[in-house]
Amino acid sequence: MTDRMRDDETLEDLQLGGLRLLQKKTGFRYGMDSVLLADFARIGPAETFADFGCGTGILSLLLLGRGKGQRGEAVECQADYAEMAARSVALNGLQDRIRVHCADVRDAEGLLGRCSVDAVICNPPYGLPGRVLHNPSEAKNMARHLDEDGLLPWFRAAQRVLKGKGRLSLVFPAPRMLEVMDLLQEARLTPKRFRLVYPRADRPANLALIEAVKDARPMLHPEPPLIVYGADGAMTPELKRIYHLEEETS
Repeated sequence: MTDRMRDDETLEDLQLGGLRLLQKKTGFRYGMDSVLLADFARIGPAETFADFGCGTGILSLLLLGRGKGQRGEAVECQADYAEMAARSVALNGLQDRIRVHCADVRDAEGLLGRCSVDAVICNPPYGLPGRVLHNPSEAKNMARHLDEDGLLPWFRAAQRVLKGKGRLSLVFPAPRMLEVMDLLQEARLTPKRFRLVYPRADRPANLALIEAVKDARPMLHPEPPLIVYGADGAMTPELKRIYHLEEETS
């Protein structure tokens, strides 16, 4: 494997401690949801985490860049994306801290071991089979559409690899938050904390950041809303904090 960029790829500066990320020019590319999730996730600097459906590896890199986690296990079923994520890891000299596995998340227990990580983080596909238009790009289709089993196998796999009191953090469309929380409880993960994301203060929430905990008692803790843009269309101070742009003042 070489860590060099290929003709169909771009190299992005993450503006975070010099970290860089390889991405496909026309394939799935990371968005704001990954950045928000990396900020939301509670992962201590000495803890281990698993990144389910890692894609380009963006979440694993963002976590380490933010001082969250000592070691990560990134799992991705698409071979070309897993290989590209591994090259990004090598490009940043993080091979001793992030391992990339080309595998289905259902097989995480066999790869990582039962009760082996402190946290799981995932930005799963949002689309339901048969309810979202199929994308002609197979990579984009897999990144955006759940298979017929939905998210329950992901959550059950997370429950098996998490240690007691371990945390699963994910981002999902806000209108489907109840659906996700029901599935988490079915997988024996207790929703404990959530934050709704609003494009603007006068618009409905479009994303929900959710944390569930293994072996926890039921008690849900809402966090303050996250407003992305102000009335003038500029980034809010909170979004600037998340993107490490606090020093930029008008």
